Amino acid sequence: MFDIGFSEMVVIGLVALIVIGPERLPRVARTLGHLAGRLQRYVADVKADINREVELDELRKMKDSVQQAATGFENSVQSELGKTESELNAAVNPDAAAASSAAAAAAASPAASAEETPKIPEKTG
Repeated sequence: MFDIGFSEMVVIGLVALIVIGPERLPRVARTLGHLAGRLQRYVADVKADINREVELDELRKMKDSVQQAATGFENSVQSELGKTESELNAAVNPDAAAASSAAAAAAASPAASAEETPKIPEKTG
């Protein structure tokens, strides 16, 4: 973490011994050790939380892409099934296929079919 060599550690120890004193130095060193341990655990927990969030985000993106692929596949299968069904219906009953295509054309343009249909006079009574 820090680039501290053995000689720097000895100098820090001597200064601490002179400033703090030999009676209180073990207690201070123990307290500093506990604080350093807590700091390391806190940093490790934060790193773990960040890694979990990154993994969750990646999993969400993967889930979305799989759902989009599945939806696209389902749509393509449904369209192919519809085409196959209409082809089979046309092969089984050609007259019904012609009538259904005419009905589909009439449904596509209702104004044109209304013009072609003759009007029946109403009976008055």
